[in-house]
Amino acid sequence: MCGRYAASASQAQLVEVFEVDEVVELPGQEPLAPRYNIAPTDPVPAVMERTDKATGQVARKLARPRWGLVPSWSKDPAGAARMINARSETVAEKPAFRKAFATRRCLLPADGYYEWYTLQQPAPASGGRAPKPVKQPFWIHPLPRPDEPELMVMAGLYEFWRNPALAPEDPDAWLTTCTVITTQATDELGHIHDRMPMQVRRRDWDHWLDPGLTDPLAAHDLLHVPGPQEMTAWAVSRLVSNVRNDGPELVQPVPTDPTQGEPEQETLL
Repeated sequence: MCGRYAASASQAQLVEVFEVDEVVELPGQEPLAPRYNIAPTDPVPAVMERTDKATGQVARKLARPRWGLVPSWSKDPAGAARMINARSETVAEKPAFRKAFATRRCLLPADGYYEWYTLQQPAPASGGRAPKPVKQPFWIHPLPRPDEPELMVMAGLYEFWRNPALAPEDPDAWLTTCTVITTQATDELGHIHDRMPMQVRRRDWDHWLDPGLTDPLAAHDLLHVPGPQEMTAWAVSRLVSNVRNDGPELVQPVPTDPTQGEPEQETLL
């Protein structure tokens, strides 16, 4: 599962790296700023391609959908926080994601993501109450890789939902949302959490974003599971567990406490 991540690249950097044609700016949306504790329902940077109905031209756009996918057929957006991830094993068949996987794929640029590891606790004293489990957050992010940007480019889907209570011309009538595609974690990451985000390699960006690619098998082949020596992880402050905390200090490594049975501070994957 990917339930919290960081994205600090500027708008100018994203436009350059992804060769964006247009930046989508919605009314009332604040300028893009570095975020180190992105949580479900937050707006997130996303790269997508849309075909102009009038001209038939395809444009690559940088938008900021809300994290947590709301299918177009939903009665309301209340369940979005439960759809922050789409399992790669079922994404092509599950009704909530099937249509988006066929025609509305996007790239979700990030610095890395967080997962929580449950620490081993000492046995309680005779007759005593077991202590509450302690969860140690880990920061998981890419190592330098040939032909790849410094970013971790997650595979995502996006969807449009229209509020039936508002007129179509109302700027608040349409809600754009997204989700991160995940898979079984590799052995190197599985000791922290059993799921991990799938990525899209630079060489496959054009095909992944192409709205004309509607074959789910062909799209699935573009998903990338990071191999050995592609990612690294280390323990970070538990301040990240509170969504109100945000800042670059959240991704800095912290000393481990051997009395808590934590893994090594830094693990190269």
